[in-house]
Amino acid sequence: MTTAYDTIILERPADGVALITLNRPDRGNGVVPELAADLIHALNVLEEDFSVRVLVITGAGKQFCAGADLVEFKRYLDEDHAGTQEPYNARVLWPVTQKIVSCRLPVIAAINGGATAGGLDFALACDIRIASTRAKLGETYIKLGLNPGNGGTYFLPRLVGSGMAAELALTGDLVDAAQALEIGLVNRVVEPEELLDTAVGLAARIAERPRLAIEATKQQLRQSWHMDLQGSMNASFWAVAALTYSDDLREGVNAALEKRDPIYNRNDGPR
Repeated sequence: MTTAYDTIILERPADGVALITLNRPDRGNGVVPELAADLIHALNVLEEDFSVRVLVITGAGKQFCAGADLVEFKRYLDEDHAGTQEPYNARVLWPVTQKIVSCRLPVIAAINGGATAGGLDFALACDIRIASTRAKLGETYIKLGLNPGNGGTYFLPRLVGSGMAAELALTGDLVDAAQALEIGLVNRVVEPEELLDTAVGLAARIAERPRLAIEATKQQLRQSWHMDLQGSMNASFWAVAALTYSDDLREGVNAALEKRDPIYNRNDGPR
């Protein structure tokens, strides 16, 4: 099944898996309001489709995402914004990052090429990152006279540590895929021709797990970033309590005892 959008492509390449391709390759998949709106709309649609359990995001052409489209950005800067200091990213990029983070689906970034500034922040907001050997990643805001404004200052220290985060953000330097793997910026690196198969294959493996447990696990991992150990354990306790009487858990336990593969309900809605 394929859904038509102007700036993205939405496909269903495997059972339980959706694939979104940012589709402005002539502009490095730079973000304009139309792309942001298409991406948020697609995420909302997928969240309501309980046959979808995992999402993969990639880019068309040679880049994953170059962040804000600089032509559109310059047009915005040239406009009269008297009486407001709303930055471009608050109107265009920030809502996308927020939606990726809050999405009930685990999101895998398949980084096919350059991921810079807001484009890197989109990838950092995802739960898992797989990079092509051709990928180049950088928090390049500072080269334009900006600080990372789309989540980078939050995600980077948590992924690569405070010192490396400072180096990346203050220099704006690019790192290649091998360096990104070494510092923990991505989960794994594969050859370009293997990227989508690897990302979709991993998504399909996750999609085989029970939906309610997938969603609870993503939520608990995200919430733990804001909690101490006791707070995280308390939140996990109540999440486990909510799952304890689910059909999925009963099936999982029965399958383990009977030494067979579990058969979960693949299209269940909220319970």
